[in-house]
Amino acid sequence: MNESENQDLNADVDNAGDTVSTEQVEPAVSGVLARPGDVLPSIITLLPVTNRPYFPGQAMPLILASDTWLETLKHAHENGNNIIGIIFSDAESPEISTAEDCRSIGTVCRIHQVNEQESVLHVVLIGIERFVIREWISKQRPLTARVDYLPDEKDIDTTEIKAYTTAIINVIKELLPLNPLYGEELKQSLAHFGPNEPARLADFGASLTTASAPEVQEVLETLPLYPRLEQALQLLQKELEIARAQMEIRQHVEGEMQDRQREVFLREQLKFIHKELGISKDDRTAEVDTFRDRMEDLEIPEHALDRMNEELEKLSVLERGSPEYTVTRNYLDWLTVLPWGKFSEDQLDLKRASKILDEDHEGLDDIKDRIKEFLGVGIMKGTVSGTILLLVGPPGVGKTSLGQSVARALGRKFFRFSLGGMRDEAEIKGHRRTYIGAMPGKFLQALKDAGTANPVIMLDEIDKVGASFHGDPASALLEVLDPEQNGNFLDHYLDVRFDLSNVLFICTANSLDTIPAPLRDRMETLRLAGYLASEKVAIARKHLFPRQLERAGLKRRGDVRIDAAALKRLVEEYAREAGVRRLDMLLAQIVRKAVMKILDGEKRPIHIKAADLESYVDQPIFTREKPITGIGRVTGLAWTSMGGATLSIEARRVHEFGRRFHLTGQLGDVMKESAQIAYSYILSSAREFDVDAEFFKNSEIHLHVPAGATPKDGPSAGITMACALLSLASNRSPRKRIAMTGELTLTGQVLPVGGIREKVVAARRAGINRLILPEANRGDFESLPKYISTNISAYFVSEFCEVVPHVFP
Repeated sequence: MNESENQDLNADVDNAGDTVSTEQVEPAVSGVLARPGDVLPSIITLLPVTNRPYFPGQAMPLILASDTWLETLKHAHENGNNIIGIIFSDAESPEISTAEDCRSIGTVCRIHQVNEQESVLHVVLIGIERFVIREWISKQRPLTARVDYLPDEKDIDTTEIKAYTTAIINVIKELLPLNPLYGEELKQSLAHFGPNEPARLADFGASLTTASAPEVQEVLETLPLYPRLEQALQLLQKELEIARAQMEIRQHVEGEMQDRQREVFLREQLKFIHKELGISKDDRTAEVDTFRDRMEDLEIPEHALDRMNEELEKLSVLERGSPEYTVTRNYLDWLTVLPWGKFSEDQLDLKRASKILDEDHEGLDDIKDRIKEFLGVGIMKGTVSGTILLLVGPPGVGKTSLGQSVARALGRKFFRFSLGGMRDEAEIKGHRRTYIGAMPGKFLQALKDAGTANPVIMLDEIDKVGASFHGDPASALLEVLDPEQNGNFLDHYLDVRFDLSNVLFICTANSLDTIPAPLRDRMETLRLAGYLASEKVAIARKHLFPRQLERAGLKRRGDVRIDAAALKRLVEEYAREAGVRRLDMLLAQIVRKAVMKILDGEKRPIHIKAADLESYVDQPIFTREKPITGIGRVTGLAWTSMGGATLSIEARRVHEFGRRFHLTGQLGDVMKESAQIAYSYILSSAREFDVDAEFFKNSEIHLHVPAGATPKDGPSAGITMACALLSLASNRSPRKRIAMTGELTLTGQVLPVGGIREKVVAARRAGINRLILPEANRGDFESLPKYISTNISAYFVSEFCEVVPHVFP
């Protein structure tokens, strides 16, 4: 709206007059001669509002967007003699209101004033009379409709009417002191309405309330006077109750604040009086006494006691506002909160420990036996300490829960923190007190939280400790994890030696490769190879599935049932990893979907069978492995941080146009060297194995290790690659269900490899019952638990020539 248009519109509005007599709206009704500006047209422009309806007799300020409503105001000015209808809309905003959103009854108003500021229209309207829409003329902006007017009832003077109007006036007067928002405007408005104008008084009373827009619209649409007065009085009564409640809350809050201020003032006075009389202590003396009281309950070594006394003397002479006071106070707080001489009594009962380990873990018999031996030695000497245990295995095999079981078996407090990603040695040995915000290291924090000097502390993910310019945390751990040194552990913050020799440290790792050798030498390693399929089924049935039912709020275990066949299929086709973490996630998904079925009204119990798994956990991830057969195809065994795995190796003759040896499968440098050694050895020993040397003369040999997206490295596939090349060159298929591992030298020697346990478990999982292993690994195989090595035929070889009869019978 430009400036000239705004001035013209304002001039026309002023000429139309500031007020309108509502008794001269239509000459046909009143029977008196009316001015042209007083006649209300039968077709008017409509302006929808969504905040609150408006009533006749009110001055209504509106703020409108100029670009949206300018045309509507122009249309009302040009075609309706500054008359516009205000209609309530159920839409979210006036800008999106349509004719269908508008109510049928509204208030016709005269445009009193229009001002524009920064693309915003400030409009003042004066309500005249109710109207009802009879016919829509235009449902597009500007909205126009043919209307009939609804004048208020006149000359009604009864006792009931007077009673209602008097009640409304009294309620409004009660609202004045309770709600300061009404102010002088409310008082002035009351002077214009009295018992002789009950209709206007009802409208005015309803407009004063904070009732919802539909409730106010209901009053506007009520034409008979009695119901309208009753509705207005009800809304005012609700408003009065709300105002009284707000006043009570405000008085309560103000009273509490005054009481609190009075209490603070009196306490300060009392403190000053006590100090003058010498019968109370100041804050500094009280803190010193608190620290001394703590020290009386502890068995503190002499060197630490001397340091505490020195710091207490310093604290007693420092000013409370000085920075040194805060540093000294925090230091004494840490010194006196540590559990000096506090020990929990060990439960030295081997049968109880065995029962707890068996309850908490399925399988892992060799690990549990080693832990029992460790506990047995502690029982014999009367205390469990001195050895640092390192549990190594793939994720999800129960390393952390084993530590918790050990703590429960001993009756000790358990504290766990992760070393993964730790790069600052101050996390281990603390910050020096010269730094702002200095704190002790994690170990002293653990002792503070545990409250005893002999807890079980689990150091999780010790193989993932990092290093940076802040220091090397792995080197800082050397003192902590050395039984010969941790009796005098020195934290940089504490600067007083603390005995950690009574703490039982249990560490966990997925791999030994990234643990520094000096640190690894200080710990006794226990390997967790992973679970067999039968063990995972038992774990799911006894531990995982009942736990998921409990988490889902299913108090009766019979509400959801799963078959043993379904658990077996879930393990074999969905969760083949060494641990049970993914299996636990899948069971949680199954339980969630079963819960949804119960909530949808399906009859209990929900019975899950093997054939139903696709509807709960989608399609299988793994298919049943078929034995690798055929010329040039041999199965090997590999070790990964996730456990053991079978490794297929394929060799193919591509063409005879020139000699070449081609490798694929994202192989590491060590594995590439193993392939070159296997190729050179087979080529040089062709006559020994009845192979035509001319086969390799002009042939391009392609050796591939499937799953090309997975990086592979290590020397243990040497004899497997040699067997694949020998099968290709001799045109013979290897024996079915046989796998092998071993490093091959250029002279045909078979060297030992690691991860025998994990590899044997992987072979059992794949249904392979014949293994070829290096002779030097015989002891590793024979030390395996019977449940792993049973029904496995192992052939031990020291030279490659011993491999050939087993692979090509």
